[in-house]
Amino acid sequence: MKLEDLIIQIKNKNSFLCIGLDTDINKIPKFLLREDDPIFSFNKSIIDYTYKHCIAYKINTAFYESHGIEGWTSMKKTIDYINDNYPEIFTIADAKRGDIGNTSKMYAQSFFTEMNFDSVTINPYMGSDSVKPFLEFKNKISILLGLTSNIGAKDIQLKTSNNDFIFMEMIKSSKFWGDANNMMYVVGATKSEYIQKIRSEIPNHFLLIPGIGAQGGDLKEVCKHALNDNVGIIVNSSRSIIYASSQDDYAIAAANQAVILQEQMSSILSERK
Repeated sequence: MKLEDLIIQIKNKNSFLCIGLDTDINKIPKFLLREDDPIFSFNKSIIDYTYKHCIAYKINTAFYESHGIEGWTSMKKTIDYINDNYPEIFTIADAKRGDIGNTSKMYAQSFFTEMNFDSVTINPYMGSDSVKPFLEFKNKISILLGLTSNIGAKDIQLKTSNNDFIFMEMIKSSKFWGDANNMMYVVGATKSEYIQKIRSEIPNHFLLIPGIGAQGGDLKEVCKHALNDNVGIIVNSSRSIIYASSQDDYAIAAANQAVILQEQMSSILSERK
């Protein structure tokens, strides 16, 4: 998918919502466990009921890889279902890969060619040769971990080097490895006090912002500092949407939660016009 296609979808839906399919088989409704593929059945219903309100789905691959070949099969069925039925939706493999050149090339081939995701999250802290193999794939987007929302971000990312935070040193260097058309950055919603600083360094790049909802991030505060002329952000919410109900109305409940966020986003965008 080209970046301009994503921007068009954002404008058409008045939404920059990404729904995280972090599907934990221990948290889905119990009656689904009777299905041949409970994880895919759950995902399919969530997608069918929420696609009108979001512009992206993010699949956290660890929740699938942990089930071995069956999990990989569920993930492949999920991404194929999105691509076949809702091809306008932007897809993210939240895999946080990154290794030496040849290994990164294989990771990129796995997610971009074999699985046909539009994008993949990458840990850039091994340097440029761990990221550039991903950037060789046309119309695919590499999403670099910038400043993450976890508590442990302070252990390395928020330490200082050359009179600036380590995460800022990484952004300053990595922004030249590609451009705003093929790179994005992950910035946690719970780190909103740093977003303005990040925006001043990369004004045109899209930011993938997790942490809204269960993790406590504030949507309006994030938008105040992160929005740019093309909206420029994708805000992810996972647990508060997909686990809104554990009963047979789980997909409807998920849609209702997605609508609440989408309406908030629409209001924020309207206020900017």
